Amino acid sequence: MKIKLTRFKGLKVFQGKTYLDSRGAFRELFLKNKTQSFQSIFWCMSKSKKNVIRGLHIQKMVNQAKFVSVVKGRIFDVALDLRKNSKTFGKHFAVILSAKNSKSIYIPKGFAHGFMGMDQENCVVYGNSNYRSKKNEMGIIWNDSDLKIKWPTNKPIISKKDRNNFSFKNFCKIYYKS
Repeated sequence: MKIKLTRFKGLKVFQGKTYLDSRGAFRELFLKNKTQSFQSIFWCMSKSKKNVIRGLHIQKMVNQAKFVSVVKGRIFDVALDLRKNSKTFGKHFAVILSAKNSKSIYIPKGFAHGFMGMDQENCVVYGNSNYRSKKNEMGIIWNDSDLKIKWPTNKPIISKKDRNNFSFKNFCKIYYKS
């Protein structure tokens, strides 16, 4: 497994390898010795249709680091840096993760996360460093023009909850008092 560092401190892309044979496939998803500081205690799986956008989500008071992989399909994955003192604060990182390309992403605490399904069926598995806290869940609107995220769809499917997420500016006013 190879690791690609990004310009975002702590955010890493993992290039795994899938082994195929007549029986099917085998892929290593996570190696503890490659992410020493990550302690996953809560694993989730989501299944999304094509053009479904989930996010951008964050657990504000009980932050989570995440390790995200796709086991079926393909997603456009986005991490938004919300660490106020970071050089990349307010910037996003996007990557395509798929079962075929065997890529995974490690997202440190302090990032909002979202993704869009690109195939008819997309299964995403992710480990979290903290449990989900419903009272701490919030989000930033997926299409905020200040973020300049180029989502690869003109016809997104968005949940009612995600349609009501904060703008980036309002999020900052509330949580950083700026």
